[in-house]
Amino acid sequence: MHETICSETTLGAAKFLKLREITFCDDKGKLRKWESADRTCDAKAVMIVAHIMPDDEYVFVRQFRPPTGKMMIEFPAGLIDPGEAPEKTALRELYEETGFSGTLTKMTNFGFSSPGMSGEPIAVAFMEIDGNAVRGREIVAHPEECESIETFRVKRNELDDFIARCEAQGDGIDTKIYLFAAALQK
Repeated sequence: MHETICSETTLGAAKFLKLREITFCDDKGKLRKWESADRTCDAKAVMIVAHIMPDDEYVFVRQFRPPTGKMMIEFPAGLIDPGEAPEKTALRELYEETGFSGTLTKMTNFGFSSPGMSGEPIAVAFMEIDGNAVRGREIVAHPEECESIETFRVKRNELDDFIARCEAQGDGIDTKIYLFAAALQK
């Protein structure tokens, strides 16, 4: 027997998020309940891994995330606007959040970063930025009015030290960055 969703109930909803109670039948035929926090508009998101070449640097952002109560170190990311292709979202969000323009080199299928809590689908866009084209130029981000984002360029061989410095100053680190740093060491 396979697990199946039997019913869903919205327990509460606000402008951007809703809390759902999901009743499902487990693999043994027993009814179970699960709570999920989801977007109200079934939005999908894109996360951007931006690599500056030939400088071998990666782009990260720092912003306050109220659910954590902390400044968070993250990859640039954003929601896909209605009717917008994920590839276009990646280019737009990279520019808005960091001021960089890049070339998309790969786009993953949609996956889930916290499936125990949310069903939000996220695709990963791998982008390359021409370091020669931006060298010596002031790069200015274009965040939305409600965003306050700081951008960091971090050399591959300095990523662990960057993470340690951010942790020491009390910043939270998106788990995907730990995974990324570990993968770079292999």
